[in-house]
Amino acid sequence: MSDESNVGRRQAMKLLATAGFAGFSGIALAGSQKGVGVMIPGKGWVPASGGKCEGDGTPLQFIPKTPPDDNPLQDELTKYPRCPYCGMSRSKWHHSRHLVQYDDGLVDGTCSIHCLAISLSLNIDRGPKAIYAADFGSDATVKPLMEVDKVTYLIGSSLRGTMSMNSKMAFASADKAKLYQADKGGDLTDFDKALTLTYVGMAKDTLGIRKRRAERRRRMMEKKS
Repeated sequence: MSDESNVGRRQAMKLLATAGFAGFSGIALAGSQKGVGVMIPGKGWVPASGGKCEGDGTPLQFIPKTPPDDNPLQDELTKYPRCPYCGMSRSKWHHSRHLVQYDDGLVDGTCSIHCLAISLSLNIDRGPKAIYAADFGSDATVKPLMEVDKVTYLIGSSLRGTMSMNSKMAFASADKAKLYQADKGGDLTDFDKALTLTYVGMAKDTLGIRKRRAERRRRMMEKKS
């Protein structure tokens, strides 16, 4: 990944992250009862412990908590089984998963470009050394990861999105992407535009995620009562 691309993306992330998250200051958190905990897909209900961890309340709490990894693609689903931002299984959502290796060797494996955008925003001073996306067009049982500079994204098709109503799937083959486009609709673009659209839609997507998880929490509370 070129230095010029890294600089450009870092500047874009600073601007878009501000725009994408600025609207949340007045939104009440779903389940705002103190210590209520959270519903994490694949794990179920995780209660709030009340305990503190080193780095809480500072940017340190968002830094990937894994050691530097010089070979991030080797056994990556074993090393990074769950998305650290939503808790979803990356094996289950292998077709939309992403992975970023930062310039200091730390790695974040996410379920989608939505959660990748969160990682890039929270690690704003850490440059991405390499970013990978799953090749949705592959026939492999587990979609292989490809460098994002070499893929074509299909945006807004009828394919089911991951963490977003606006589907964003990556294809190693532009021809395969065009075949899906002919059948499923949508627009073809590159990674930088796909990332920009992810930030633009972050407010709407996050509101939808909050509502769905609040409803799951409500149903769980009803079962317990």
